[in-house]
Amino acid sequence: MIEARGVVVRAGRATLVDGVDLAVRGGEIVALFGANGAGKSTLLAALAGDRRPAAGSVRLDGRDVATLSPRELAARRAVLRQSSSLTAAFTALEVVRLGQPRADDGVARRCLAAVELAGFADRIYPSLSGGEQRRVQLARILAQIDGRAGAALLLDEPASALDLRQQRLVERIARGAADRGHAVVVVAHDLEFVARCADRVLVLRAGVSLADGPPLDVLTSQLVSRTFDAALELERTPSGALVVRPARDEPPTLGA
Repeated sequence: MIEARGVVVRAGRATLVDGVDLAVRGGEIVALFGANGAGKSTLLAALAGDRRPAAGSVRLDGRDVATLSPRELAARRAVLRQSSSLTAAFTALEVVRLGQPRADDGVARRCLAAVELAGFADRIYPSLSGGEQRRVQLARILAQIDGRAGAALLLDEPASALDLRQQRLVERIARGAADRGHAVVVVAHDLEFVARCADRVLVLRAGVSLADGPPLDVLTSQLVSRTFDAALELERTPSGALVVRPARDEPPTLGA
């Protein structure tokens, strides 16, 4: 389990996350949902142990992440960050192997196949498209937790730069990880992605938690409008999916 208690994160005088509580158990997918600047990625960084809270604590399996060494953290959680600064001329296979505690080409190739890049093992990473690089990074963290029981999988906008088919692939991968007993936390601002993928959603606005619960229970037109500072309406399709639209009385955009 990964648990945050009263987490506060500051940058100078600005409070980016303000007293947030969250508990995610193995087998569960929790989405951090909100507008840009709501504190989602900052909270994820605190959960990962990459950013130390000014107050409160984060625990992985009962241990404060501040007390864990980098090796211990790597054994307990895998992080897909929002962007990668890797520019070295590694092959895709070598990038995936970076996530492994022990190099295993068989596992690395299997993880590339899981993200539908089986034929890309020898491709040079910087030459790949943004979406392809994103999937290589996803394969890297899958390799990191391969064979481990009950790790935390922390995904920051995992579907960014991906087309609709690949977004569904990410959803299946996240669900598969949860079904294998991992605790999965996903940063997202795509309402439909959250409704399809998450068991629970923590809604953030200006670093403050507004709601925590099953998406179809807590996501309302009023809450989403408040989250994005815009007049929005939610509609539920016959299949149970959520669709967000501008409110009917919202003035038209110039040029529309």
